[in-house]
Amino acid sequence: MSHGILRSANLPEGTNFFSLQSDRGHTARSAATVLTKNFKLDGVVEFPYGPVVQVPADQDPKVSMTPPPTLPKSRQQLILSVLMLCSVLIWLENTVLTTVLETLADPARGLGANPGQLQWATGSYTLAFATLMFTAGSLGDRFGHRTVFSSGLAIFAGSSLWAAYASNVGQLIAARAAMGVGSALITPAMLAILMWTFTGPARAAAIGIFSTSAGVGMAAGPVLAGFLLDHFWWGSVFLINVPVAALSLVGLAVLVPNFRSPTLRPLDPAGMLLSISGLTALAYGLIRAGQVAAWSRTDVWAPIVAGLVLLAVFVLVELRVKSPSFDPRLLAQRTFGGGNMALGLLLFGVAAITFYNAFYLQGALGFSPMKAGLANIPTAFGALAAAPLAARLVRRLSLRLVTVPALTMAALTMGGYGFLGLHTPLVWIEILLLIQGLSIGMVIGPVTAALLSNLPLEQAGAGSAVTNTVRQTGSVIGIAVGGTIMSIMYRRAIEPSLEGASGPVQDQARVSAEQARHIATTIHRPTLAQAADDAFIHAMHVGAGWIAVITLLGAAVLLTTLPAAEKKKGPIPEPDYEEAGSSVRERV
Repeated sequence: MSHGILRSANLPEGTNFFSLQSDRGHTARSAATVLTKNFKLDGVVEFPYGPVVQVPADQDPKVSMTPPPTLPKSRQQLILSVLMLCSVLIWLENTVLTTVLETLADPARGLGANPGQLQWATGSYTLAFATLMFTAGSLGDRFGHRTVFSSGLAIFAGSSLWAAYASNVGQLIAARAAMGVGSALITPAMLAILMWTFTGPARAAAIGIFSTSAGVGMAAGPVLAGFLLDHFWWGSVFLINVPVAALSLVGLAVLVPNFRSPTLRPLDPAGMLLSISGLTALAYGLIRAGQVAAWSRTDVWAPIVAGLVLLAVFVLVELRVKSPSFDPRLLAQRTFGGGNMALGLLLFGVAAITFYNAFYLQGALGFSPMKAGLANIPTAFGALAAAPLAARLVRRLSLRLVTVPALTMAALTMGGYGFLGLHTPLVWIEILLLIQGLSIGMVIGPVTAALLSNLPLEQAGAGSAVTNTVRQTGSVIGIAVGGTIMSIMYRRAIEPSLEGASGPVQDQARVSAEQARHIATTIHRPTLAQAADDAFIHAMHVGAGWIAVITLLGAAVLLTTLPAAEKKKGPIPEPDYEEAGSSVRERV
């Protein structure tokens, strides 16, 4: 044994124990790591003379490694505050853009972006987030989670500054993609640090407190964006990220140790490159279809085919890797694969209908950014209220009995946009958004928790990477498909109203309802603005129907893949610290 010397310890009969003393310059914990991983030993107990590996004579239970020294309680609380501040920042960024989309589309107040460009401004962030997050955990294992976290915050702050002062849509899209890179580095490190910092009951309490940051960000994001847009220029919604990120960087440097796992996982450059290129090509083809209103063009179907081929190659490559960052084998498991497919379809619908909602409230109904932000609060409150309610219901009933009806209701609320019009009372819109938030919250948390808790501990990291990647991929495709349906249907509906208009007026009015309203004001033709509103409402109705149908498929998948009733299980064992840095990912 080159990593240490084994010495028998005189301990109770029926259990074999070995003391591990350092040898040849190697630490005892390295020896413990080698033994527990190679021989599936049971646990490590800290004695004054070093770690002890416990080997029950009649079983091979799970590994439980020696925890690092406990930090003072006051320091733990300060670390939790820093992590919550960063989490709120990420959730703010996920929500503020929906409020600023209408302004960005306006040629006078924004950048005059067309629907395809706005799809990219939204999707580039999510795309980078989806394809880099499962690699970021490996970087944290190698270089320390604080190092990766700080790098992500610096990238996020710098790209936010870039986005705030972007002079054209291309710069904004590139800046948003860079912000997605920063978020992908931040998110896995954030929860890894949380898991390293807290132990036992304190860990569960810390996770519960930390989870409230998502609700704060969801509720505050649209309102904050609305306030800033009412008083400043559109770039202010990104500029607010800079001082928050700077304060978080100081907190990380002063308070947080640079936790890292002694067990390094290999990086996956091939998988990262294939997933990025495949999703980008697929999204480009789908968005391009909406811009040219034709699926037969080479610049539409060729990128779609190329994207699907690259994603297939990505799966084949990951299947050949011994320890993949994204493990497709997990999707072959009936419940895990079906649950993730349902979550992906749900996030598809959420992303697409949220895209529609931004243009409906501010464009068609003429709400101010602040009023639109306030109107979206019921969705956030509904999601927050549903999470604890769903947890109690799942314990009393079953996961399938709770989540299948909830996902069905979420799909129906998306289809409910097909009944909204230019004169729908605000109270009905608020009721629809509240029910939608409640339904979504009843699905995402319970399904995610169940999928991950049913995996063996050693697969927790890979399982969380798969779950988060599938969810973000669903969002990317939802924005692409939903926006494309809206663009095609709007162009068809506005066409009869353009007869007799000059060529430049027709070209601008075909781009989007925002562009049509602007040109109608310029040439003093109010009937064109009314036609644009009617065309948008028609496009939203058609798109909402398709989105509801696709989301309903998720409910069907849950119905056929989740067990009718779960067996009662004992308490889930405490995660071991040796694996915490490498196996914990975002669980939102």
